Order: sequence, then structure tokens, then C-alpha cells
Amino acid sequence: MFFQETTPDTSGYMIAGYAIAFIVMALYVASIYLRTRNLNQDMTMLEEMDKPAHPVQTSPPPQPRKSPAKSGANKSAKTVTKKSRQK
Repeated sequence: MFFQETTPDTSGYMIAGYAIAFIVMALYVASIYLRTRNLNQDMTMLEEMDKPAHPVQTSPPPQPRKSPAKSGANKSAKTVTKKSRQK
């Protein structure tokens, strides 16, 4: 009596469970792939933004000044005055 009942067929539920599990795993893997791709794009953009727009030109080192000669060769220098602008 008690053991004469057959076991219900639940193979459809098993297949549905496996299908849902694999779909969830596939979505997770796709999410990781997209996040990695976006991260690489962001890194590339930040590296391009970090580069200077034009190369920085450094001025040559200043040349040491020569002491003026004690002879009268440099006494003819003129003084420079700034002119005011007229409106």
C-alpha cells in the first residue's frame, strides 16, 4: 500500500534548474567581460589625458655672465624708458 505509489517524474524541474543556473553563470561571465572591457577603455582614456597636449620645451640653462671689462668699452649704454599708451 504505502510503497506501491510511484515516484513522481521531476526531471523537467531538474532540467529547468540546470538551465537557469547556466543562464545565471553566463550572465555573470558576460558582466565580468564587459566590466573588464570598460575598465581597459577607461585606462586608455586616462593615459591619453595624462599625456601633455604638446611637448614641454625646456629653456636651455642660463649662460654664466661675463664680468664687464674695466675699459671704457661698455659706457655708451643707453637707458630705456617705458612709453605710456595714449587712448
